[in-house]
Amino acid sequence: MSRIQGKTFTDTHQVYAGIDVCKASLDLHVLDPGGDGVSRHFANTNTGIRSLIACLGGSPCRVALEPTGRFHLAVWRALDAAGHEAVLLNPFRVRRFAEVLGTMAKTDAIDARVLAQAAAGLDAAPSSPPSDVCLRIKELHGVRCGFADALVAARNQRGAATDKLARRLLAGQIALIEADPALTRRRDILASVPGLGPVCVTALIAELPELGTASDNQIAALVGVAPFNRDSGKWRGKRKVKGGRAHLRRILYMAAVTAARFNPALTAFRERLRAAGKPPKAAFIAVLRKLVILANALIRDDRLWTPQKP
Repeated sequence: MSRIQGKTFTDTHQVYAGIDVCKASLDLHVLDPGGDGVSRHFANTNTGIRSLIACLGGSPCRVALEPTGRFHLAVWRALDAAGHEAVLLNPFRVRRFAEVLGTMAKTDAIDARVLAQAAAGLDAAPSSPPSDVCLRIKELHGVRCGFADALVAARNQRGAATDKLARRLLAGQIALIEADPALTRRRDILASVPGLGPVCVTALIAELPELGTASDNQIAALVGVAPFNRDSGKWRGKRKVKGGRAHLRRILYMAAVTAARFNPALTAFRERLRAAGKPPKAAFIAVLRKLVILANALIRDDRLWTPQKP
């Protein structure tokens, strides 16, 4: 049996909890199979996180929380170190789940309870926090992209601009990757794919750590290139892609354009789609999806790209 602040849960039920993360505070709600549950408020500090972990007790719990920049990282790491299953849920998905439950009000305590209910009711895989090296790569990637956007804006305004700093940031990302054997192997696998240059490779490493662990449909949905059905009765609507990581998708779109020219298999695939009447952009999105699924398979199989699958 496990005990949380005076509440007892039997071994026949897994313990589900939710944490609403703010910059300065953490609201915890633990579902009670026989009651209203347990709610607690903690400071988002090392001391507060230790108290939260102690409140959860020693038995493994399934805990849902939303990614909030860097504010969730410390408690995510603490949950992982304590042996709890941490599930990161998209805020949009959690809000829709709350509406299904009929929960229209929104406070930190209510959000924590909804997250606990989502931990129990949604089929979402737990995940471990990224390493410090991956976090630094992602941070440098974000800064470099910001400078790249500013460079485009400056050139559009015909101002005097240089991309030397953006290049130094990319070099810093590459140096961090090369210092980690696992990331170096991942880099080499991705770079072997025609169409994936250094910028795309570092973007995939920084923004898509799920590569190699998710299914093909899941990885396509994470990037936002999984088409969703829009059918009702006999009516068949046009399938559309939506959601996903838009910034990563923009980078990979240009990679898909390149891959459609220099990767023979993807070139033939795009030509078949165009011959079937697909618009140019839709054909490139389909190539992008193929490219991401290919990268996912190569990382999963731990092998370099070859013209013919071994």
